[in-house]
Amino acid sequence: MATPTQRTTAEWQAADSAHFLHPFTDFKGLARKGSRIIERAHNIYLWDSDGAKILDAMSGLWCVNVGYGQQALVDAAAKQMQQLPFYNAFFQTATPPAIALAELLAEVAPGFGHVFFSGSGSEGNDTIVRMVRRYWDVLGQPERTVIISRHNAYHGSTMAGASLGGMAGMHAQGGLPIPGITHIEQPYWWEHGRLAGLTRDEFGLQAARWLEDRILEIGADKVAAFIGEPVQGAGGVIIPPATYWPEIERICRRHGILLVSDEVITGFGRTGRWFGSETMGFKPDLMTFAKGVTSGYIPLGGVLVGDRVAEVLIERGGEFTHGYTYSGHPVACAVALANIGLIRELGLVERVHDDVGPYLAARFRELAEHPLVGDAETCGLMGALLLVKDKATGERFPDEAEIGMVCRAHCFLEGLIMRAVGDRMIIAPPLVITHEQIDEMVALIRRCLDLTLAQARSEGWAR
Repeated sequence: MATPTQRTTAEWQAADSAHFLHPFTDFKGLARKGSRIIERAHNIYLWDSDGAKILDAMSGLWCVNVGYGQQALVDAAAKQMQQLPFYNAFFQTATPPAIALAELLAEVAPGFGHVFFSGSGSEGNDTIVRMVRRYWDVLGQPERTVIISRHNAYHGSTMAGASLGGMAGMHAQGGLPIPGITHIEQPYWWEHGRLAGLTRDEFGLQAARWLEDRILEIGADKVAAFIGEPVQGAGGVIIPPATYWPEIERICRRHGILLVSDEVITGFGRTGRWFGSETMGFKPDLMTFAKGVTSGYIPLGGVLVGDRVAEVLIERGGEFTHGYTYSGHPVACAVALANIGLIRELGLVERVHDDVGPYLAARFRELAEHPLVGDAETCGLMGALLLVKDKATGERFPDEAEIGMVCRAHCFLEGLIMRAVGDRMIIAPPLVITHEQIDEMVALIRRCLDLTLAQARSEGWAR
């Protein structure tokens, strides 16, 4: 078999299209085009097989919080692989890295003294479904099975995770959502509050009350939990008004419903706090995590279990018949320990909150002046630009213009990874990014906006 250095880009693309089925991909379309082959990375940059340098403004897939090439994480993996590459957590056994990581997570997430490990965020949210329903079953309320989520939310791609998510395209395949999961509208002010003449704070309260309306419609005695991302990531970096989450929490407490925060994207410093729920000012009962816990160097996920739930499951629950082969994988846990240690050593959470987060916000406010940008907002080191046809009125581009995909294509050609979600262009760069690199990124974004506007005008989509 040829080694990476013995293959050309075309050879890699041919092998890729012949054998590799990519996630969220039109397989036939990609085979015609050919995938981009990424060969190496360092800090916030990638290099493809043609030698092109690319600024990764998406941290891989929201996950490479400490940046690429951190030797401490590589060393932690190598050392653990030599000592104990794998053992399971079944049959009343444990490994030191899994125990130590559970202990450390309880330290960085006060009030969450226990953790259930999985291999990904999707598996973590599958665990949520099992765990909240088991909680109510143990309490003698087995009829409390309904979980409420939101339209345009993303909670993974497994049957339960995709059902919890509220993306119509995913529900159209596979007979989703599974029973017992329902959705309310997302707290997207631009789409639902602006035209109604509501301030952001007024809209935040209104959007939260959609949850109470649904609870009363179903009956509180049938509802197990509400789940939400503090900031909807894959949905387009939808940042809720400040009034939203505290009101959501009050509603859940009023009706005795468990509150679940999906922190797969927003955890481990992304929003300027250890967890996005801290940034948004609410205290959940359970938190799903993944991605940033290892900075993506190796797969790991799980659920942080608050004391209210843990006490019931431990003291009264008996056997919890759920788990994964890789729950508490020793190598993954060793890397997570090193990763969290590095986040602390570099002061990345504080740095996002006090330094690079505010600097990014200021630079994004400048991008808001671009004629193509209707709205620009950030939260820590995640941000979104809404592309509009008419800046004065906020008129949106028609779907057939695919304006986001046009902009994304220009980004790729200009050496920038920026994600398109409909007409929203989003970023979530590594937490190690500097002011100079933010300037570089913003300059690239501005150039791509200019190119997108020029193309939109040439095709008759913009004036």
